[in-house]
Amino acid sequence: MTNDSGRRLADAVAARLEAGAAMLRRFGRGGHGNGRVLILGGVRSGKSRYAEQLMVGYNHVVYIAGGLPPTDDDPEWAARVAAHRARRPPHWRTVETSDLAGTLRCTTTPMLVDCLGTWLSRVLDEVGAWQQEQGWQQRVDERLRDFVDAWRTTTVPIVAVSNEVGSGVVPATVSGRIFRDVLGALNTAVAAESHSVRLVVAGRVLRL
Repeated sequence: MTNDSGRRLADAVAARLEAGAAMLRRFGRGGHGNGRVLILGGVRSGKSRYAEQLMVGYNHVVYIAGGLPPTDDDPEWAARVAAHRARRPPHWRTVETSDLAGTLRCTTTPMLVDCLGTWLSRVLDEVGAWQQEQGWQQRVDERLRDFVDAWRTTTVPIVAVSNEVGSGVVPATVSGRIFRDVLGALNTAVAAESHSVRLVVAGRVLRL
């Protein structure tokens, strides 16, 4: 390697390091939440609480809720949403949307997405999966590819929570099997583009 090429390589590495340091100075040090982190877990495993703990060190956080907003028709769901809201720091900004890809591409502060399972259920409803409408598979594939691409290219610290599926009995309904299969594939695709993947079981965190 010539002196000129070595100098250019050193300058490029220094520039990358300075860019990373600038991002940390801008957002504050969140420690464990740096990069793209996927948190998997079952129901009531503690996955959401753990994900929230990863983000508490940042000065600004956008909390992205991809599920359906609460309504008076479903008090149980409304109670779950209220419990999550009560846990979050008051300075976090909440965005309720099914356009996760668009939100990831335009947000410039650290993000927490909770959760991919409720978001996917909403997407499957929007593309007509439950009714087996013609072309629903292609439409859902396009939505998932768009999200994974946005996840891969985001430049801010981000944590996503998702349900780990497929460890129990095969669902008895077609809709249950669709949800299980599509979410399992989504988790795999997101994990492949993440810096860290962690599984929460009974409140205990396993690094995968």
